Amino acid sequence: MEYARLQSIHVHPVKALRSLPLQEAVVEPWGPAGDRRWMLIDDGGKVVTQRGQPRLALAAAELLPGGGVRLFAPGTAPLTVPVPRAVGTVTVQIFRDKVEAVPADDEAAHAWCSALLGTDVRLVHLDDPATRRPVDPRYATPGETVSFADGFPLLLTTTASLDALNSLIAGGEHANEGPLPMNRFRPNLVVSGTEPWAEDTWSRVAVGEVVLRVAKPCGRCVVTTTDQGTADRGAEPLHSLGRHRRIDGKLVFGQNLVPLGRGTVRVGDPVRIVE
Repeated sequence: MEYARLQSIHVHPVKALRSLPLQEAVVEPWGPAGDRRWMLIDDGGKVVTQRGQPRLALAAAELLPGGGVRLFAPGTAPLTVPVPRAVGTVTVQIFRDKVEAVPADDEAAHAWCSALLGTDVRLVHLDDPATRRPVDPRYATPGETVSFADGFPLLLTTTASLDALNSLIAGGEHANEGPLPMNRFRPNLVVSGTEPWAEDTWSRVAVGEVVLRVAKPCGRCVVTTTDQGTADRGAEPLHSLGRHRRIDGKLVFGQNLVPLGRGTVRVGDPVRIVE
């Protein structure tokens, strides 16, 4: 993997909204700075994602200095949402985890997001990622925490594995759906210059100045079948992953990572296997 490089960096300022490409990012213990520090919840406090609301793919958020976001969606005026004041938290549920979060101060933020989806939702902020949500202890060491990401601080994918997957799709019964772009998989780090599926064998990887532990393969869900430009859904890549990439009962693509220290990663950084 002598020529492996970091091809692109992506963050998702609001969980489930469109990704934001960056040229560089500060990696914090709980993930890239600004990644998934905001999310939507329903009236029962449960996380709202593209699993149930594919229209979220049509909206985007720009990171603002200080941690606020500016929300965008087709046919809707943009809205700036500052980091809320620390006046109290609410308990939210993100899959199996219950986490304390701070609701956005401005009722306009909740109204904007509710209008986008046609149902009542609220926007919340993770005020203290260092303490609020531990990584799944089955795959973590003590003290590791995560943002509002599905389960781990970072997700890495490789262009070679996507090419291999697209070849499988091209030879299958849903060939008309391919080739798929990488944004279907919503990664933080995209690496080029590897062999297909090489990431399956990694334990630790250095990206520029940051060393990351490979926690587990990423099990995939219906979000990957959602076109991130139109919100339409198809059968791929789950159909092909189910035939060719079923590991421990999960359909997998990419690897979940935990950083072993802070640092900055930049597009073009070398990527090397530590072990």
